[in-house]
Amino acid sequence: MMWNGLPVIRKEIAESMINDFGLNQKQAAQKLGVTPAAVCQYLSKKRGKIKIVDESVLIEINRSAERIIQQGDGAVVSETCRICKILMAKGIFPLACAACSDEE
Repeated sequence: MMWNGLPVIRKEIAESMINDFGLNQKQAAQKLGVTPAAVCQYLSKKRGKIKIVDESVLIEINRSAERIIQQGDGAVVSETCRICKILMAKGIFPLACAACSDEE
């Protein structure tokens, strides 16, 4: 999850922040708690190579991006976990991370 899933989620949220909410790469990086270089790699598809095409998931990613922008870094972990659970339920991510496994 750490190496494959998290970059995909961060990439999609960063893209939403930039494309839908007008943030620049530096602002998106600050909101996500990553470096501007990481956001650059997400956008250039060097990290998070899976592209989410499910419209219902993209709507939820957009909602997460908005919540993170509004609520700050306190929302990053909860929104990332929320999107991860949606992706697992849809069969896009096959495995749960330790945080999800601990909840069950």
